[in-house]
Amino acid sequence: MNTPADLSRREFVKLSTLSTSAAVLASLASQRMYGATAGSDRIRVGVVGCGGRGTGAALNCLESSPGVEIVALGDLFERQVNNARTKLNLPNVQGFWGFDNYKKVLAADIDLVILATPPGFRPEHFEAAVAAGKHVFIEKPVAVDPVGCRRIIAAAKVAKQKNLAVVAGTQRRHQPSYIETMRRIHDEAIGELVGGQCYWNGAGIWFREKKEWIAEFSDFEWQCWNWYHWDWLSGDQIVEQHIHNIDVMNWAFGGYPVKFYGMGGRQNRGSIPGNIWDHFAVEMEYANGARVTSMCRHTPKSTTRIGEHVVGTRGTSDCEGIISGANPFKYAGATPNPLVQEHSDLIASIRKGEPLNEGEQVALSTLTAIGGRMSAYTGREISWKWLLEGSKLDIFPKETKPGDGIYTAVPIPGSVELV
Repeated sequence: MNTPADLSRREFVKLSTLSTSAAVLASLASQRMYGATAGSDRIRVGVVGCGGRGTGAALNCLESSPGVEIVALGDLFERQVNNARTKLNLPNVQGFWGFDNYKKVLAADIDLVILATPPGFRPEHFEAAVAAGKHVFIEKPVAVDPVGCRRIIAAAKVAKQKNLAVVAGTQRRHQPSYIETMRRIHDEAIGELVGGQCYWNGAGIWFREKKEWIAEFSDFEWQCWNWYHWDWLSGDQIVEQHIHNIDVMNWAFGGYPVKFYGMGGRQNRGSIPGNIWDHFAVEMEYANGARVTSMCRHTPKSTTRIGEHVVGTRGTSDCEGIISGANPFKYAGATPNPLVQEHSDLIASIRKGEPLNEGEQVALSTLTAIGGRMSAYTGREISWKWLLEGSKLDIFPKETKPGDGIYTAVPIPGSVELV
């Protein structure tokens, strides 16, 4: 499939929606086809990153399709591997830990690997998985800086050449209510899009206090244990969490913003270690001149708002199943768990011999979120072209091993350079 630069907006969004819809249908057909032959068509899965999301993705994968088995677990910490063994009820599955755990999982007899470590590690792990010839489920976001996003895009192209499947953890792309609503938006049910808003405003995120068993950690390992709180590990909330909503905006507009203008800060994290902010507001301008407000925050006791909204010349939509205006619509179809459906679609595409490849798509949505963060951190308006082609920002360390921590200061607009 050509890139958005090679297609008109209408061609791109229709192809995108059609390919996603076809994947959902193919996964349902695959579940029927393989229900009676599961034992002769096993898909052996390895998991790299055994925290809550990695273990959850493994459970979703097992639930999604017959003939799937988890055969290898890997994590930086032995404790996480053992916890995953318990949650998955796989007490004897082989497990690996340490910074090289992903190499050992990839060397095991697996067909598919789930990559669910802190996002900063994702480019290295994805490149290794593609080099090893493995199909990949890659959690979002897929990088923490523009250099990392370019590595993902390059590896995704290699995966396509090798006929490897790559499905990302942007589950709204596999949710029938979103798919059908987007199809109608792309068919101009609400006319030309002229604006929108997207939100991930919530109460906060976990922090792991130092306990006795953590005393043996080096500072670097302790930061990895508290990965969400450092931008070089998580990308900050706008990248790690808000990417879901930003990805929906890119899907709706059939492309990526041409400009970013952002602001934010850190007010509510108090004395909690880390350098991430707790609120962002970014204006994203798309190619037709439409402007979208992107907003995310972690504020205790605050009102939660998570979702998307687009405005057209003939109506509005929440992107998830409701259209108001000239062509009203309310979705009333199937509602499978999208966290399971994305794995169903992945496995169906592998079995059909027509592997999905969402690597470039998720990398570009990750880059969109990074663009908002960079504009807010620096106080500067930045362009998509510069972000995609010119930025040299590369914040993840070249070497990962036990040792000294990387205690980057909290970004202060006006002091942070645009790189």
